[in-house]
Amino acid sequence: MKISILQENLKNGLFTVAHIASKNVNLPILNNIMIEASNGNIKLVSTNLEVGITSLVRGKIEKEGGFTVESKVFFDFISLLPNQKVDIELKDNKLLIQSGDYKTTIKGQSTEDFPLIPIINDNDFFEANLEDFRKALTQVVFAVSTSESRIELSGVLFQFLNNKLIMAATDSFRLAEKEIIIKTKKQEDKNIIIPAKTLQELIRILSSVKLENLEESNKIKFFVSDNQIMFKIGNTEMMSRLIEGQYPDYKQIIPNGTETTVIVDRNELIRAIKAASIFSKAGINDVNLDFPLGKNKMVISSTSSQMGDNITNLDAQVSGKDNGVTVNFRYLIDGLNNINSENIKLEIINNNTPCILKAENDYTYFYIIMPIKK
Repeated sequence: MKISILQENLKNGLFTVAHIASKNVNLPILNNIMIEASNGNIKLVSTNLEVGITSLVRGKIEKEGGFTVESKVFFDFISLLPNQKVDIELKDNKLLIQSGDYKTTIKGQSTEDFPLIPIINDNDFFEANLEDFRKALTQVVFAVSTSESRIELSGVLFQFLNNKLIMAATDSFRLAEKEIIIKTKKQEDKNIIIPAKTLQELIRILSSVKLENLEESNKIKFFVSDNQIMFKIGNTEMMSRLIEGQYPDYKQIIPNGTETTVIVDRNELIRAIKAASIFSKAGINDVNLDFPLGKNKMVISSTSSQMGDNITNLDAQVSGKDNGVTVNFRYLIDGLNNINSENIKLEIINNNTPCILKAENDYTYFYIIMPIKK
């Protein structure tokens, strides 16, 4: 193998794939990145057996071939090089790298033992706007469960329905759901569960994508098989296993109707919740939200036997019954941080029923918190 490539192109490609390479005592080659030059393409590949990432980078191929090298060593060294041409050649089972005054040799392994990345039929697919999808994903993935006791809750439910993609995540204490518009080519409606770790890695990649470098504008494609999904963004492909199992029917916990509706300034509410959190009970994280009838006020309060107490009155539009609810302030802040709106709408039935948060004028996203029962 002998190739030449611009440092910036190589560094960007390595940034995309290097992150998932992980130390594995039983299979050390998983700590490596595979460089493959063939059929006019320079391909960078990494995998941890759950997720596989492939990125094509532009460069000149003088001799085809492939090799694997330790991910961190290769990425760290390439990142330090000046932004100019990098010559890479495989000799005597070592990678010779030269760029300007820099010369180095990196030992590695052949590609024979590197795991193969599965292939999915790419004739049928779903397609979404990349930035819309990235934002939507961040609005739900934080709500997944970190417990291993219910594996299906450690992922995000993707519901492909005609021209809609509905994403939902819950850890049994809170729930987030977001809907975006998609296009489809032959793929049938289906429900799948994607591991949160996969999606967090995908968000990292999407956040670094330069839209002007994409060949097909700002689109992301989804290719789904029985037990795998592939995401394609420009010259990058990310493959992941799906979580097997049945996602719970979360629609059952969504309240029907509301007794009290409140519209309040989002930033002011966040400030008041943070102030109240200082005086919440350790381990419970409780704050009280009260909506006294006829006063158009939202009262946020908390009490700690050790620290003291706090009460904040916010101007709000309140309609319905005199009401109140006690919630975990951490869950509440998470939801507020993921609603992009000047004003927040809260819908409450009572302190025994989930509380719903929405943007005032956007009904494609909602967030539910289970109350702390007194």
